[in-house]
Amino acid sequence: VQLQASGGGLVQPGGPVKLSCTDSGRTFTNRGVAWFRQAPGKEREFVAAIRWSDNNLRYADSVKGRFTITRDRAKNTANLQMNNLAPADTAVYYCAATAHSWNVQYYNMNSYAHWGQGTLVTVSS
Repeated sequence: VQLQASGGGLVQPGGPVKLSCTDSGRTFTNRGVAWFRQAPGKEREFVAAIRWSDNNLRYADSVKGRFTITRDRAKNTANLQMNNLAPADTAVYYCAATAHSWNVQYYNMNSYAHWGQGTLVTVSS
């Protein structure tokens, strides 16, 4: 299992950016896929998650209304569309996937067995 994250980069405050995550080894079917982020000097925190089987979505309060997680089943890719970005959103963003099935503690890092390499999003003018 190998997760690959892409997207990110430098974006101006208020701007959008899209991240993508794919599993080159197996499908996301019946699994949970999530995005976490880690800002400099801070702990890694939950951002958003999707239950692949029924498109059930979960978000951290800090990103509700601004971030949207979606799935592309044909491409086996989970996307994170981030809008109205603020400097506080600057972080390394990681995608993660459960080993076999959705975990009710979707916000907990320990629920995810597989992690991508991280992609940096910098929000700055």
